[in-house]
Amino acid sequence: MGLGPRSPHKDRRRFPAGGKRGRGARGSGRPASGRQRQPCPPPDGRSEPALDAPLHLSSEALGYFRRALSALKEAPETGEERELMVHNVLKEAEAQAIALATHRTGSEMLQELLGFSPLKPLCRVWAALRSNLRFVACHRSGVHVLQSALLQLPRLLGSRAENEEVEEEEDGKKGSLETLEELVQGLASEVCDDFLFYCGDTHSSFVVRTLLQVLGGTLLESERARHRGSQSPETQRAPPRECKPTDFEVPESFLNCLQDLSSCFLKDIAVFITDKISSFCLQVALQILHRKLPQFCAHLCNAVICYLSNRNSSADGSPLLLFLRDQTSSRLLEQVLLVLEPPKLWSLFEDHFQGQLQILAAHPIANFPLQRLLDAITTPELLSSVFEELSPALEAVLAQGHPGVVVALVGACRRVGTHQVQVLQLLLEAFHCAEPSSRQVACVPLFATLMAYEVYYGLVEEEGTVPAEHQVEMATARALGEVSVLGSLLLQHLLHFSAPGLILRSLGALTGPQLLTLAQSPSGSHVLDAILTSPSVTHKQRRRVLKTLKGQYVALACSRHGSRVLDVIWGGAALGARKEIAAELGERNQELIKDPFGHHVARNVALTTFLKRREAWEQQQGAVAKRRRILNSILED
Repeated sequence: MGLGPRSPHKDRRRFPAGGKRGRGARGSGRPASGRQRQPCPPPDGRSEPALDAPLHLSSEALGYFRRALSALKEAPETGEERELMVHNVLKEAEAQAIALATHRTGSEMLQELLGFSPLKPLCRVWAALRSNLRFVACHRSGVHVLQSALLQLPRLLGSRAENEEVEEEEDGKKGSLETLEELVQGLASEVCDDFLFYCGDTHSSFVVRTLLQVLGGTLLESERARHRGSQSPETQRAPPRECKPTDFEVPESFLNCLQDLSSCFLKDIAVFITDKISSFCLQVALQILHRKLPQFCAHLCNAVICYLSNRNSSADGSPLLLFLRDQTSSRLLEQVLLVLEPPKLWSLFEDHFQGQLQILAAHPIANFPLQRLLDAITTPELLSSVFEELSPALEAVLAQGHPGVVVALVGACRRVGTHQVQVLQLLLEAFHCAEPSSRQVACVPLFATLMAYEVYYGLVEEEGTVPAEHQVEMATARALGEVSVLGSLLLQHLLHFSAPGLILRSLGALTGPQLLTLAQSPSGSHVLDAILTSPSVTHKQRRRVLKTLKGQYVALACSRHGSRVLDVIWGGAALGARKEIAAELGERNQELIKDPFGHHVARNVALTTFLKRREAWEQQQGAVAKRRRILNSILED
């Protein structure tokens, strides 16, 4: 299982950061998401329905809605006056719903208004928009209004009983208003009738994805972030496993609609596997169905695997391997891997992945589905087969710029609880700090920065020479390098191993300024979180590492990420440790108060009370510590 002798190319190795999941991220091999294309013409030569509402939004109307929205934000949250104001504004919005929705500024204001809207006014606005659904859904601004209307359902479904039989008098005529449930079902029916079109359009596909979530009573964090317009690199890079779904109650009819809508994927499965836009809808459907209708999710996964497995065979194995290397279908396969049940995952591994793992790990696209396979492993048997095949190439995978594969393998070892000793030894060898043993104490900076020993310390070693002993003076004099996201994740997994002693000794060897740099880093601060929360780290080990921060508390408090770490340290500290922290902070109280982050720490520590009324502070902190001990004893019982 060894990695073999080091070649001249490996002596000075800086492992490429790689692993970027963002669509269009540099070096990721992934294209930008979503094709910018014009909406497809209606099928069968049908023409667009005639618009029965004005499209032009006058400057006077825009000004009115801007003033009304401002007034609503300033008005009290409850009261008859506010309720009347909301109804009046939304009545005006109903009359100009399509014009507002398809105007860039008007769309933003209408989205905010829908956030204030009670049930009945929202139903009226929704009905007005549905009269020209295709036009609004395919409009770059209108689509966000439809999404906003759908995202009000968790808030409004509880009051839908009020709207079961709603009738309103208008111009002397009576007209029935559809209930919220009927509106959602009607929208689902319209989408279902022209499913391929709505899923394939750049804009309307967002409506389909949101509709699937609402019907299933589950909002995915990744989709909500997209709706909020969050396009930061960290958001784009977030893998599917990091999504935090939010569940809410939905009527039984919604789940029936969800199954009907999801059945439409089966009619044109080839399109949803290969089309960049449509594929996203199927990915969202799999996540929702896995939680709400697992049997149908399995049926949909089988359809995908069956289709891909029966394409033209490739020369080097299963035809599925061709699609693992494709930019579009590989993303869908990632999601399939995450929702498969363990027996199906084992069968998929045996039929398609086995014997190909090292090839997949080296591929710029196929390494991502491999990471999801590793994320999905829950059984020791499957992990053993994967580990035996993949572990000999661990250093090569790092050198190829795919550290995400290595991090996923380490995460699987953490989750399943096996092969932990072996994978740690392989990591030490890959980063050239296994021999001599004195180098092992330097593993944390190397793992955090994804650099081999020689590169990190700027050494030149000839091939065949005996590696030099670790020089403590050299290590303490060097500032900690930039902590990478994947390096931080690697250390977090290792700290949750059953025996994290080596990692803790390496952390304990860091100087105060080096540990401070780790705590102040956006990525590195989570390593400190792992030290504080890992059940494998004892109180004694935790204190031994954290005592290095003594003398660094003020700098920690005046840092965006460091102040959060200090808050967590404070929350778990005993009374004696709290006195030490407060005393050190109190020496530079004025500096803390003036700092945008430090003044929050000073308030959390009750620093003014500590400096002026020490006895009262100690009584207060003693009471807090007592409550924490009681709570911990209850939780342990």
